[in-house]
Amino acid sequence: MTTGERQDSQRLDTWLWCARVRRTRAECAHLAGEGLIRVNRMPTAKAHARVRVGDVLTVPLPGEVIVLRVLALAERRGPASAALLLYEKME
Repeated sequence: MTTGERQDSQRLDTWLWCARVRRTRAECAHLAGEGLIRVNRMPTAKAHARVRVGDVLTVPLPGEVIVLRVLALAERRGPASAALLLYEKME
């Protein structure tokens, strides 16, 4: 991405990693590739699926299912406090 370009989407596995849903990007890619994550209620089996601001992700984790609304895209993986600004957890 060059300076001045606006990023309007991001790879699902990258976003999950930046949001600290799993510890490694490989774990995020595996989770996305299993076909269990839903983006706006539609199942996806592709780690390279595109995520946009406003999308709702349903993510199955061991012992729970979390639903997240994407509030922002990440430029890089930062500290946990920055990751919390990327989404809101829906109840």
